[in-house]
Amino acid sequence: MSELTLTVLRLGLLALLWMFVFAVVGVLRADLYGTRVSRRKERSVAKAQARAQQRAAVAAARPGTPSARGIPTMLVVTEGRLAGTTIPLTSTGMIIGRNPESALVLDDDFASGRHARLFQRDGGWWVEDLGSTNGTFLGGARLTSAQPVTIGSILRIGRTVLEFQA
Repeated sequence: MSELTLTVLRLGLLALLWMFVFAVVGVLRADLYGTRVSRRKERSVAKAQARAQQRAAVAAARPGTPSARGIPTMLVVTEGRLAGTTIPLTSTGMIIGRNPESALVLDDDFASGRHARLFQRDGGWWVEDLGSTNGTFLGGARLTSAQPVTIGSILRIGRTVLEFQA
């Protein structure tokens, strides 16, 4: 082989080695520092709460809707780092935890990767703990099996408190 070919091959392998080193450092950084959660502005939180109250008032005025029957339609984070976050409850249900693939990603040291699951059964919403280390609490009692939730039910996962609303 010529000298030029060997030099190009060496530089290519050196570049490949550095890309591998940067990839390893990136993975280690993500494992050590977790998922980045951006802070929400107070104004946007107030707007979201106002919209949620307006939707609840409109839904309560219509008889026969899920909220008129006492079935929650949204989940609101009332305490914790994500306070003010509102998530609509869809028929597919949701997983709550620290895993980035969860529907509600908690930035809480006391939450497991897949901490709790919300699902529909018999026309209502149910919550169950997914074998978390620190437990899931519904109204102050630790969940040992799937339990039904209604409007106003309080769910605590670590330092995060969630409330079911219409």
